[in-house]
Amino acid sequence: MPDPLYLSLWFPSFETAEILPRALSVMKQFPFSKLRPGITYLALHPVSWGEATVLEQRFNPGITPEDAAGMALDLLHDDYAYLFEAHWDLWSAAPDTGRWLLQPRQVKFLAHGRNFERADSEGGDLEIDFGLDTPFLYEELELASIDEARLKQNVQKLVEFTAAAEKKSGASGRLLWSESEENLAQKLLSRLQKVQ
Repeated sequence: MPDPLYLSLWFPSFETAEILPRALSVMKQFPFSKLRPGITYLALHPVSWGEATVLEQRFNPGITPEDAAGMALDLLHDDYAYLFEAHWDLWSAAPDTGRWLLQPRQVKFLAHGRNFERADSEGGDLEIDFGLDTPFLYEELELASIDEARLKQNVQKLVEFTAAAEKKSGASGRLLWSESEENLAQKLLSRLQKVQ
């Protein structure tokens, strides 16, 4: 069963003035989609997710991470959350034909000020929401060697981004996790072993 997949990043320091530079340093490591490049959506939420946004804008075509962070700079507060949406190209299996296509998949970058009210007090300073883990597992498919190759390419892109995001942003820790709390690495190994 598909499960939402997240990456949490923690930083040695995450003061209000560091929120956007830290978010920008992570977004600059992201392998943006060639079909839908750039940041395609920006929203600023005051106090909690239940409050109305103070800024919300869609971009078509997308804008650079620097431009998106610059738009939010005048509204920098310790009780705001900053949401940036982008896309990356992952291999997807068409359900009817089984043909594999590179398609843009949405990813959300969420940076929270220290006083922003959240349901999860244990979350990272910066969260990346990858959506469902389907592109990395395709649990419903009977995998052949070409399917395994596509799956491995998706997983490689995920691994490379998470490593670069931690290393090049100055993060002091990272955690790739899912809502079910199942170990993604174990699920991947188990899935790929079924092919052999």
